[in-house]
Amino acid sequence: MSKLETPLTRKFWQQTGGTLIEEFPAVGHGGKDYGYRKLDGVIILGEEHAIKHYSEADINGKDIVCIQTKKNRLGMYLLGQAYFSKILLEKLFSPKSVRTIALCERNDSILLPIAETHGVEVVIMQAD
Repeated sequence: MSKLETPLTRKFWQQTGGTLIEEFPAVGHGGKDYGYRKLDGVIILGEEHAIKHYSEADINGKDIVCIQTKKNRLGMYLLGQAYFSKILLEKLFSPKSVRTIALCERNDSILLPIAETHGVEVVIMQAD
């Protein structure tokens, strides 16, 4: 967990509801020709309002929200994480639906419309 990003991810989850899985391993084990990949958060919609370890939750067949968080301005790195995280989840798991969120504290007026064009929702909020 990140001291900077976890509070922001949890604040978004508090507003969204569902079960939060922090540091979700989209690619759980690195290999010789691919790397380990964790997502900042995955929310399973319609389930109990709780934080669970990934080993206690199953996202297959569920409506989920994928969250990538940065405690700064919207940037290309965050957008790339959000965009490709959704693709990883769809390819490696069988969720019913995936909503992808780029969560940050400041907008970028050039990147925001590009994100929206590619199905990445940008959420601007401040950690308390």
